[in-house]
Amino acid sequence: MFPGERVRLNGIGFQHVNLREHRRRRHVPEAKLVAVAGRDLARTKQFASQLDVEHAFTSLEALLDCKGVEAIIVATPTELHAPAVIRCAAAGKHVFCEKPLALTLEESDKAIAAVKRSGIVLHIALNRRFDPPYVEARRRILAGDIGTPAVFRSISRDRELAPIEYYNTGSGPLFVDMGIHDFDVARWLTMDEVAEVHAFGGNVVAPELAKFGDTDAGLANLRFEKGAIGNIELFRQARYGYDIYTEVVGTDGALRIGELRHTAVTILKQDGISHDAVDGFPNRYRQAFLDELAAFVRTVREGSASLVTGEDSRRALAIALAADKSRREHRAALLSETSGASAARGKA
Repeated sequence: MFPGERVRLNGIGFQHVNLREHRRRRHVPEAKLVAVAGRDLARTKQFASQLDVEHAFTSLEALLDCKGVEAIIVATPTELHAPAVIRCAAAGKHVFCEKPLALTLEESDKAIAAVKRSGIVLHIALNRRFDPPYVEARRRILAGDIGTPAVFRSISRDRELAPIEYYNTGSGPLFVDMGIHDFDVARWLTMDEVAEVHAFGGNVVAPELAKFGDTDAGLANLRFEKGAIGNIELFRQARYGYDIYTEVVGTDGALRIGELRHTAVTILKQDGISHDAVDGFPNRYRQAFLDELAAFVRTVREGSASLVTGEDSRRALAIALAADKSRREHRAALLSETSGASAARGKA
């Protein structure tokens, strides 16, 4: 590319994700969103209008045929990620893909192989790697500020359940759809691989999810290869706010990531003390969403390596699949058992 030239992007499946998130993502000066595609043309045209995008289509093929477009943003339901990446790779288009790359390790491997054959850039949107607090935490760990990581803990609690229709869109069970971020940062912050998982699930809040083979709450205990241990909690309906918290305890100290409070204002009254709370991921990760897309655009412009690869997604998926296997079979699961496993719906 010529210096100063903007990367031209097309996107498919934007109706599946939050509009505010992508309104912010369009404000990456080095990129220009040219067209979007979705199954429902009327809704896709409305979405395009809201994003000030000129073209709206109903197929990936139409996006790939757009003249001068270098990259595609894939934001479809998860089960469609890998096929879309493979088709983009065959067309020589770089890909920014929402997490995870696929629901199975086999599909992940096929997509990774297609990317390697084509030489395109594939970036997986594991956005916590670009969230400033997480970035700073990793810098401190790499600098040795807390010594060697020994205990990892992460909590992810959504404020409200998604509409019931969401759980039938092919996004995978709780440990895959929601937990993939926690499993990814477990690897990224400890700089270690998970060897074993023992997980549990519950359906107190939303027993109706059992018909999808899913749960509304999950706990996963982790054993890392180098001897560290960890714990991840997932919950789909905390009600009080969007609560994301991570802690790493090392041999020389500990660090904590996350703040439930949205604004730095505390109200003190006779009847009590109160403050607001983060309401959802668009506000919690507003800077991360911008920074991760800017990083992808830089790799395309500079021809450099992706900062979050298909292999990163595959490794996080392997942990998620082991956790789901452990939950379903009521036993600990080794990561070696998930080879070729899938996140298809099973018994709750």
